[in-house]
Amino acid sequence: MRPFNALFCIIFALFLLLLILSSLVLKNKSETVRRRALIAASLLTLAGFIAYKVFLSMDAEFSRITADMGGFNWWGELPLQLCNINMVLLPVAVWKDKRPLLSFCFFLGPLGALMALVMPGNGFAGYSLLLPRMLGYYGTHFMIVIEGLALVSFGLFRPRFRDLPMTAVTALGISLVIFALDMLLRASALHPKANYFFAVETEGNFLLEIFYRWLPHPWLYLLPCIVILGAYMTAVTAGLALFSRNKE
Repeated sequence: MRPFNALFCIIFALFLLLLILSSLVLKNKSETVRRRALIAASLLTLAGFIAYKVFLSMDAEFSRITADMGGFNWWGELPLQLCNINMVLLPVAVWKDKRPLLSFCFFLGPLGALMALVMPGNGFAGYSLLLPRMLGYYGTHFMIVIEGLALVSFGLFRPRFRDLPMTAVTALGISLVIFALDMLLRASALHPKANYFFAVETEGNFLLEIFYRWLPHPWLYLLPCIVILGAYMTAVTAGLALFSRNKE
């Protein structure tokens, strides 16, 4: 299993098929049923994520591969990365019907999960898909992608241009909270290298390295990302608006 190889593309296609089929099955169901179905899927994904981390904690090969980064640390495996925080936020957003959170989950959840899928960390590329850590990693991230997209395909959220400023503010607020948690974990020595959301260090990401040269301070160097996020959200919202108009 490697990004974009045949197996990767087949698995991705199967998950997209799951999204299409579930959308068709739920098409004529009430909004309450659709909401409950998506919340249940998110909670099931979270349960799978926890099971995957339990297996990862017992994976001697993974500990060896990541020894230079401190090996496995439960405080470093919480669902607080941009790629997996949707497992926590999406059920709340759907249950409470909060548009800023729904918008965050739709725009940033699939984006973060796709980034993790195409740029996997050490120990998650070039190995058999049947390894527990590989099943957990790819299964979790593919589910996060389709659950974020399901917000629109299930008819639970339709992005609007006026939502975008509040979505950007929500993203900034969440990243600031995560940064504070990173600093707390580092100060308490629970996880000396805590770096959720890349809020403290770039970890070699070429784009973040550029931003860090502009703003050489933790968290602040993430601010230019809001410009990119704004362009991305505008393009997606415009595309969906055009699709809806043509459909009508």
